Amino acid sequence: MKRYRTMVALLAAAVLIPLGITAPAQAGGSPPGRYVADRDTKIDVMGEWAHPDDDTSIIGPCGVWNQRYGTKCGIIMVTRGEGGGNSAGNELGPDLGLRRENEDRVAHYRSGTVDIFNLDRVDFFYNQSAPLTQYFWDEEETLRRVTRVIRTTQPEIYVGFTPTLQAGHGNHQQAGRLIWEGVLAAADPTKFPEQLSGKNALSTWQVKKVFSGGSTAGTGGTTAAANCTTGFVPNPGTNLDTVAGVWTGYDSPYKWPAGNLQGKPVGSAKIWQQVADEGRAAYPTQSRVMYKGDSAPACSRFGMTQSFVPFQPNTLPDGTANPKAGLDDAILFGATKADPGGLPEGTLEYLTFSRFLNVAGEPFQATLHLKGSLPAGQAALTVPPGWTVSAPQQVGKVSDQKETTVTFTVTPSSTAAVNQNFKISALFTSGAKSGYTDNVVRIVSPTEGRFQRWGNWQEYDQWLADTAPQATRLGRSGAIQSLAVGKTLTLPVVVHNWSSQPQSGTVGLTLPANFTADAVSKPYPGLAPGAETTVTFQVTNTDTALPATQNVSIPITTTYSAPAGSGSETLTLSLVPSTTIAKATATPVVDGTASPGEYAGPTLDLGRVWQGAAGCTGVDDCGVSATGDGSTAKVSWSDDALYFFVHVRDDYQSYAVTPEECVGHWQADSVEILLDPRGNASEVLKDTANTFKLGIFPFTNDPANRNGNGANGPCWSRDADNHQGYSTGPLSIGNAPGVQVATNASWVGSNETTTPHAYTGGGYDLEVKIPLANLPAAVDPARLGLNITPYDNDDTSAAGTTTLRHIDMSTRLGWSALGSVQSDPYRWGKASLTGYTPPADRPTTPAPPNVSNPNLNGALSPQTIAQSARNDVPISGRVPTTQLKVRDVELNRSSIDLDISSAGAGTARLFAWTGLIGAIPVYTTSCSPEADPAPDYGLTPCAVTDGGYPAWSPDMSGHVVKQATAQVTEDTRRLSIPLTAAQRARLVADGRLLISFENSQDQVQAFDVRLKG
Repeated sequence: MKRYRTMVALLAAAVLIPLGITAPAQAGGSPPGRYVADRDTKIDVMGEWAHPDDDTSIIGPCGVWNQRYGTKCGIIMVTRGEGGGNSAGNELGPDLGLRRENEDRVAHYRSGTVDIFNLDRVDFFYNQSAPLTQYFWDEEETLRRVTRVIRTTQPEIYVGFTPTLQAGHGNHQQAGRLIWEGVLAAADPTKFPEQLSGKNALSTWQVKKVFSGGSTAGTGGTTAAANCTTGFVPNPGTNLDTVAGVWTGYDSPYKWPAGNLQGKPVGSAKIWQQVADEGRAAYPTQSRVMYKGDSAPACSRFGMTQSFVPFQPNTLPDGTANPKAGLDDAILFGATKADPGGLPEGTLEYLTFSRFLNVAGEPFQATLHLKGSLPAGQAALTVPPGWTVSAPQQVGKVSDQKETTVTFTVTPSSTAAVNQNFKISALFTSGAKSGYTDNVVRIVSPTEGRFQRWGNWQEYDQWLADTAPQATRLGRSGAIQSLAVGKTLTLPVVVHNWSSQPQSGTVGLTLPANFTADAVSKPYPGLAPGAETTVTFQVTNTDTALPATQNVSIPITTTYSAPAGSGSETLTLSLVPSTTIAKATATPVVDGTASPGEYAGPTLDLGRVWQGAAGCTGVDDCGVSATGDGSTAKVSWSDDALYFFVHVRDDYQSYAVTPEECVGHWQADSVEILLDPRGNASEVLKDTANTFKLGIFPFTNDPANRNGNGANGPCWSRDADNHQGYSTGPLSIGNAPGVQVATNASWVGSNETTTPHAYTGGGYDLEVKIPLANLPAAVDPARLGLNITPYDNDDTSAAGTTTLRHIDMSTRLGWSALGSVQSDPYRWGKASLTGYTPPADRPTTPAPPNVSNPNLNGALSPQTIAQSARNDVPISGRVPTTQLKVRDVELNRSSIDLDISSAGAGTARLFAWTGLIGAIPVYTTSCSPEADPAPDYGLTPCAVTDGGYPAWSPDMSGHVVKQATAQVTEDTRRLSIPLTAAQRARLVADGRLLISFENSQDQVQAFDVRLKG
């Protein structure tokens, strides 16, 4: 802490010093010139996530680790979530990013997690595609920033999302991948070598443990006492990950204030689980509400997926639980604390294999890696029952300068189960000291037949093979495809010979009811070791209507000859509806009425729920129906436009949005129309970025008709598509010209529940015209992707209140109703446009997507600037500079004046700040701030009506007293910020000046100085 105390002393003297990256630190025993992070910069446990509120799982654990063991947590946050809706205000884009950054800091601040490293990547929209995320994030630049943050902060442990497709959101998948890629890149001197040389040179860094995608399934342990994983045993055979846990029932330093709603004794300690649950709710812009419960202790657990250091396994050799693995600090063993086995802290020990996918009965090599100051000893492997391994080996003295490796031959049992992972462990012993490690391999069929992956699934498997083979332990992609009802699918099966023997056999399909194929079994010829071939089937669905269950299973069985046997996988096939869109005999007039000749085609059933079923009580509530009696739609085309007539059954009007809130349609009653013009958006890895999606609100809170659609009339916006943003009214960005909407819905005139909120007639009708020129490419008349999805929100008022809230409590229905269907064009219905031909000059390739709202630049965030000035990590992981020198700062009677010099041109942004900066309250409370001081204030309710939103814009709840931007050149010597008397008075007591500087090379600096009058 010496460096930080010196900084404070200088600031007290009103001298502003640059706090960019300092020269590489030296530590005792470290090689000359090697960078070592000091304690202000060093992070022990680093988490990485995509958006604020993704990261709440570590609030309680980090609080316990910090309080009991001095562990310092940090978070890499790839985006600020500014691409989403706002349930608490009107901020969008960068302004919303500023607010959401604070919400995240509030959630974690009490746990001692004060370092949140925002990477300033764009948060665009919900999707399920890592490749699309890479496109928007600039994959290489994002990895560069992650790597710089890792090399600068030198974390020992890394936690976060799984990189697999099971993460769902494509941003989550990519954030999980960045964990694996960042760990590899930080340790690789060939990756971003510019970070390893020059004035601000860093050094390579090896993260010791990784918790990304691991399983915590098992039995035993407790939630009622400390060391809560004691007695825990992972599920035998199915969970091979080592599980570490921490009890969140310990008392935190935060006290229950007088008058607390929960009735807890005044001055008694909140347990860490209470702190975690309050933090988890600290995201009002994301439809979270103030936590008013009384938390019970819990046991947070983490499944480890990679380790480079010795650790404690959950079970001992006899199969009983290992008590050392049950300790609440077991996750730290080998990383920030010496492992109980006795090997010195800093020892590296890990296990690798010559290949991950192996065949029963065929040998492979396992290599134990050791590095550290270790005396001679012995290395031995333990393999599953029935497997064999070469004998234990003597190991000479191990050096801390280079790795020692010991290689063994392992032969799986000839009867080892296929499509299953198996654990192999290694034990290095030297005298009374020992170090344990393990890893897993997978047994596959000698010949494996897999449905040919496509789209995101193919890309994920390629990422595993090319970038992160160790992550293959989490599983390869699943077999997924879709098919329109009554249509034929080409079904290719790739047959690969993993064995060392030539193979031949057959590929067979087990077809469900209402399916036929050109053949149910086909042979494949002699296949050499390592070779592969493709066997193709034509599969036809014979349903005449969409079945009640849209997902069906098709088992694929592949036989082989040496030795004779078979293996299988199951294809999940989503059946989607199909329709023919006819040309209207009379061009529809958009008046909210379906007149004769306008909609002659079939009626589309919108009465299936795909999300939020618990919020719907029946057909009158949300339009759900299994008999076609719920919400419906009809579609026609005329004059290069599509026309829609949608009838929605609904018994309760939701919150009425203002023109500024005419985005985020899922937070109010609405209908979304989804169009994939080429029908291939998922195939080309663009998902909804190649589509047109229009969210339509049937009524608004717009009595002055600012939208121009009639007083309290409808509004619409595009979301999560090729050009998202406002599409109507004063905020329109011109992304849907010519769209027309008419409705019979009429707002009840109030967002108070004391006013009856029933729809006249039990629902509403929408009529919509969408010119096909608005779509991102010319429509392929034979394969238009189409879905129509009503959203039903009802009474969203908080308990004890009568005001509807602008939050998401929706039941979501659709023509094609599959989970997350809004982001999966391949699971939308299919439509053909009879007789339609697009204009010849209309492009068939979609334009590059435009997300409208940009991301926040961290140089514009006072909280980010203050953090960078404090911990020496450059803003957003960018390249640091020391170009700007601030020599003196004075708080004068009518201005703040700075003496500066700069070695080059750049932009300085200055924020005069008052009050605490680490965490600004996100909720109002009737609790006394004297009884519940910061940082706890605002998170405890003292009345059922607490939980409102403090004013935020335009000055971050009043904390930004004045801000200014200045262009700086080599000739600039002084900067001045004019102040009123009132502004000066606010700064005298606790004011500070926060400064960011960006030069022409996009390099950054941060400064923080206390102001003295």
